[in-house]
Amino acid sequence: MTASVVDRHEPHGADEAEAAAQALRQVKEYLSAHASEDVVRALVEGEPDSELLLPRGAVELLATVLAHMSAGRTVAVVPAHAELTTQQAADLLNVSRPYLIGLLESGEIEYRTVGTHRRIKAESLLDYRRRDDHTRRAAADELTSLNQEMGLL
Repeated sequence: MTASVVDRHEPHGADEAEAAAQALRQVKEYLSAHASEDVVRALVEGEPDSELLLPRGAVELLATVLAHMSAGRTVAVVPAHAELTTQQAADLLNVSRPYLIGLLESGEIEYRTVGTHRRIKAESLLDYRRRDDHTRRAAADELTSLNQEMGLL
């Protein structure tokens, strides 16, 4: 796995989770207070003349990363255009490689072959995840509805 394709960060304990939670609160407060701004201004500590101008979307993405880190979860950043190996794709979906290959061969996820190797675009993988999440939510909603009709809930 190359750093340019997938950049992962594993959690490193309670101190890191607490630091992420504190940073998340600060970032959310700033974003709320400056909701109409497209650029976030940040000062580097100890460098009063070095103001950083950050795109709002990047700071919102940072807030998402901090939320996962504060919960002790591993975070991976993958460019949408990146092509992943089957093992990288399986790791991102949290499934086995053989299961992923079954999804590829059944047409659930788009891929291409390079020689004898399969390559999966991160966009295709995320599209599959969105469809799968939607299907699971619909099934859970249907089960809840049936339970309510039967008086079990």
